[in-house]
Amino acid sequence: MATTTSTAAHTTLASVTLEVADPDAARRFYAAFGVDAYIRLRASEAHSTGFRGFTLALTVSGPATVDGFLAAAVDAGATVLKPAAKSLWGYGGVVQAPDGTIWKIATSARKDTGPATREIDEVVLLLGVADVKATKQFYVGRGLTVAKSFGGKYAEFAPGQAGPVKLALYKRSALAKDLGVPADGTGSHHIVLGSTADGFTDPDGFVWEAAAPPAPTAS
Repeated sequence: MATTTSTAAHTTLASVTLEVADPDAARRFYAAFGVDAYIRLRASEAHSTGFRGFTLALTVSGPATVDGFLAAAVDAGATVLKPAAKSLWGYGGVVQAPDGTIWKIATSARKDTGPATREIDEVVLLLGVADVKATKQFYVGRGLTVAKSFGGKYAEFAPGQAGPVKLALYKRSALAKDLGVPADGTGSHHIVLGSTADGFTDPDGFVWEAAAPPAPTAS
C-alpha cells in the first residue's frame, strides 16, 4: 500500500542539540573529541535516569582512526562502555561523554590502509524506538524519505541539505544491547532535533523544534 506523505510539513534534520548541565564543560569536551561541528549545546537540568534512548555514531576510515577518536574522548573525560574490538561488521568501540551522551565510533574496515586521520566520514543519530515500523511511518508522514529499511529492525532516512547528521531508527532494546547498557531509562532524552519545518514530538518522546540558525563564531 502506498504511503501518503503529509503536505502540512516537509521535515529534514537540520541540527542536533544536546541538553547538558554544564555547557562550557561540554563545549570543551566536544572540541577535544573532535565532533563539535556536528552538535549544538543547551543548558538543562531536566531529570533523566538510565539509557536516554539514542546514540550518535561516527563512521571513519579505519581502525587507527577509530582508536584515535576513542583516545581523544577518553583523554577529555569520557567513559569506555565497550573497548574497541573487531566484529563481523568491522571494528569499533563505544564511549559515554561526561554529559551522559553515548557515542559509537566504528569502521567497516578491519585493517588500516593508511595512517590515522581526524576525518569523519559520516555522523548518524540513531533513535532507539519501541516500534521501528510505526515510527518510520510517522516520519514519512512528516516528509522524510526512507533511504534504507530492514523490516522492524532498522530504518535510515535520506539526509537533507540543511544539516550534517543523518537520522536512523533502531529498536530501543537492540540499540541498548549494541551499546552495552541496560535498556531501562526515564525522564528527558536530553536531545532536541532541529526541524526544517515546524516543531513536533515523535511517538517515543523525541522533541523536534524549528531549527534556529547557527550562532555566529567568535572571531
